[in-house]
Amino acid sequence: MKHKYQKIEFYHPGNVDQIEQLHKFPRSFLKDMKRVMQVFPFRTNNYVINELIDWDMGMDDPMFRLNFPHPEMMLPKHHRMLSAVKNADPETKMNTVNAIRMSLNPHPAGQKDNVPTLGNEKVKGIQHKYAETVLVFPSEGQTCHTYCTFCFRWPQFIGINDLKFATDESKTFQQYIKQHTEITDILLTGGDPMVMSADLLRLYIEPFLSTEFEHIKAIRIGSKSLAYWPFRYTTDPDAKQVLDLFEQVVRSGKHLAFQAHFSHPAELKTPHVKKAIKNIRSTGAVIRCQSPVLNHINNSAETWHEMLNLEYNLGLVPYYMFVARNTGAHHYFAVPLAQAYYIYSDVIRKVSGLCKTMRGPSISTRQGKVKIDGVTRISGKKVFVLSYLESQQVEWVNRPFFAKFCENATWLDELQPAFDEHNFYFIPKPVQIKTRLRRKKQSQTS
Repeated sequence: MKHKYQKIEFYHPGNVDQIEQLHKFPRSFLKDMKRVMQVFPFRTNNYVINELIDWDMGMDDPMFRLNFPHPEMMLPKHHRMLSAVKNADPETKMNTVNAIRMSLNPHPAGQKDNVPTLGNEKVKGIQHKYAETVLVFPSEGQTCHTYCTFCFRWPQFIGINDLKFATDESKTFQQYIKQHTEITDILLTGGDPMVMSADLLRLYIEPFLSTEFEHIKAIRIGSKSLAYWPFRYTTDPDAKQVLDLFEQVVRSGKHLAFQAHFSHPAELKTPHVKKAIKNIRSTGAVIRCQSPVLNHINNSAETWHEMLNLEYNLGLVPYYMFVARNTGAHHYFAVPLAQAYYIYSDVIRKVSGLCKTMRGPSISTRQGKVKIDGVTRISGKKVFVLSYLESQQVEWVNRPFFAKFCENATWLDELQPAFDEHNFYFIPKPVQIKTRLRRKKQSQTS
């Protein structure tokens, strides 16, 4: 089937002015937007621009905000820092940009702590946080068809090697996985592994189908490609080879989970994505859907209700509602934990039982994934009820704990234990807990 998207066309800071739809926006907005592009990665494509963004809504369209950086994504002090060096030499400018980047928590939840060792050497390109699951970052998959403005892995795309996760040519990670038979799940992630050719993808997946990796039961692929370039599974030159590989995984007896990132209903409505979904499902792969709840993008129960119903109608499995990670433009995208919980509860009450597979709201912390189970009153005190969905300490999983209710808290370390406890059970020794709320307000106004 021929269509006008025979080839992907990328837009980046160097050619963003070629996007005609931007010409109607105020020059002041475009100037500030380009300043933000100096700090955060920007990339979009012709499909997103022509099919997903409602340009009549202008800069307030959720899909526009999901793709194009807004001036408010940077704090006022960071705008001032960049303005102060606009006429400086390139080295001074880059030093300023990198100083801003390093202040934005580029590796949240202790990601570097999860890099394992083989012998005395760190194994490049993987993270092993939970016993049964290893994340693999293929070196050829460390980009995306389009960069989401909220992405917590933004450091992968800004050209600082020390901030990247990527496998090396020796494929040492395969030796590590072979030796650790407690591992059952491989998650290919990035970037986006589906930017790779079918031949490259096969090099990463096919070895795990052999008897040497009999302990591997599931292969997961984390990808935004269904939303941003569905032609990967329909009309790209090697689309059939990709689908054939998916079928091969399923025939081998492994579970193939395609973990699709859908953040707004608009991404699920085009005929192109519907065809791509049908093709992937025909291979026997299961498509599971996940997204953070994001201010300016999907922070309403109505949006999530529509999105889950679309997923359900297309045969997809709702999987996770995440809390926006405390990195990058967190102050801009973060939704208070209480609001996230109320959105989740409202949605879950109204959808089919087959949609109630979505777990959340989930906070990805250094120790594991924390779920907000509820907001209630105990002995007259309003509290959050929380528990670990996943943890490096397996005895913590599904063990409830309680935090004082805080209407504006957006992350776990802004909460304090309820009932006069000195500390949460997962913090090793009593220390005085200081919330970040006061500091956050000061930093945003300074």
